[in-house]
Amino acid sequence: MSATAIGAVVGAVLALTAVAFGFWAMLLVALCMAVGAVIGLSVEGRLDFRGVIDALRGKRTSS
Repeated sequence: MSATAIGAVVGAVLALTAVAFGFWAMLLVALCMAVGAVIGLSVEGRLDFRGVIDALRGKRTSS
């Protein structure tokens, strides 16, 4: 599936949630989608949590 198609599906889900349940429900759905994406990237091995934590702490290293 292309990035454009995925973006369209995500946008449609958020729009339908906003219309049906309101703004705060839409934010909750968006947060859950983001958490799911992070977990998926981690499981696939494409996200290094140690690197993310180091970047948030201000450590600048390239490995």
